Amino acid sequence: MTRSAISYRPPRPGALLSVLEVGQQTVRSMIDRRTLKVFAAVLVESGGGTLETAPSGVQAVAAPSLLWLVPGLRHSYGPRPGTAWDERWILFTGRLADEWLTGGLLTPAAPVVALRDSSEVPRLFAELHAAAAMNAQAGDALAAGIVPYLVARARIEAPRDADQGTPGDAPIRTLRQEALQPLDLAAFAARFGISPATLRRRVLAATGVPPKVFQLRLRIDRAKELLATSDRPIGQIATDVGFEDSFYFARLFLQREKCTPTEFRQRHYRR
Repeated sequence: MTRSAISYRPPRPGALLSVLEVGQQTVRSMIDRRTLKVFAAVLVESGGGTLETAPSGVQAVAAPSLLWLVPGLRHSYGPRPGTAWDERWILFTGRLADEWLTGGLLTPAAPVVALRDSSEVPRLFAELHAAAAMNAQAGDALAAGIVPYLVARARIEAPRDADQGTPGDAPIRTLRQEALQPLDLAAFAARFGISPATLRRRVLAATGVPPKVFQLRLRIDRAKELLATSDRPIGQIATDVGFEDSFYFARLFLQREKCTPTEFRQRHYRR
């Protein structure tokens, strides 16, 4: 297999998701200690080897498998020494991808999905490559529409215990469930018999950010959902997602989303 990468235009301002690159190649050596600025999905079509990140440790990879890589996370992966594997990949970015990470659909601690022989994932990658062959505007739109199906199918095909997690994941699951409530880190960590420093390390390893920042992401994501699907006043939404000061909420929303809550509602409100 020869390398064939197709680059899309830079992400469009305000786009929920943009596919930046689609490609395929034969990998003959380890890709060592690389860090990406965007999300990546890698389909290993033949061969086997390993993927290593700090949250996941060393993970075995055997085709067919799907690898998820998130921005800012250093990783090393590739075939076993003296062998090769064939892969396809996509690079993508956007607020929708950030929400998948925040909501747990993409999990840095579980980056390898072993696919069934009947998996839909290879077909979706083939469709992404077909979209790349179209003109830029149509191809970009089609590719951006395929990626959510790819994420959903991979989640469905992930082993059942990936949803249950390990006992060490309990604080993170609980933090997701209680994100709209006040967070006292010391008291929260004590509920699980760990120190605040250990809690911080675990959350940072699993999500890429400290607990307070992770909670903020979850709150803002819930606010976006309410802005797009309800007529509630913005001040009420701020209260609903855990902010006593609506002006503080609006300032944080602007910093994260690059638009005000009112502007977000005007763009995304669904009647």
